[in-house]
Amino acid sequence: MKERLLEFLKNENKSSAQLADEIGVQASGISHILSGRNNPSLDFVLKMLEKYQFLSTDWLLFGKGSMYKEPKMPNLFGYDLVNNRESDERQTKGEQMKPELEFQDVIKDKLVKDSAAPADKSTSEVVKIVWFFENNSFEEFFPR
Repeated sequence: MKERLLEFLKNENKSSAQLADEIGVQASGISHILSGRNNPSLDFVLKMLEKYQFLSTDWLLFGKGSMYKEPKMPNLFGYDLVNNRESDERQTKGEQMKPELEFQDVIKDKLVKDSAAPADKSTSEVVKIVWFFENNSFEEFFPR
């Protein structure tokens, strides 16, 4: 289970100390689990599953399935394997597929409105900052 815990920490971009604070356990307890000295207790597992309800119980306990019960947030850069596998199978069977909407088609009205540059940059304000992480997730920050 220590490998899955390490994978979770990496995927969520957390330190073991952050995890300890978030689930209410001692940092040394997590250190002992990660070093292989101790196995996680039932209390530890329950606290993780309670705090991170998007985490798959089967994955955490047994390594079965995917880490998350459902996608935590849209995957901006990845490939949707399930849907694309199904569409690939339909294409090989010769089935016609509906054309997918292009991103530009969906937001073209918004592009026209948002593309106007401010007349005076000294009066413009930052309204949103977006961070993109290696695990294909992102966070938005709205300063105010």
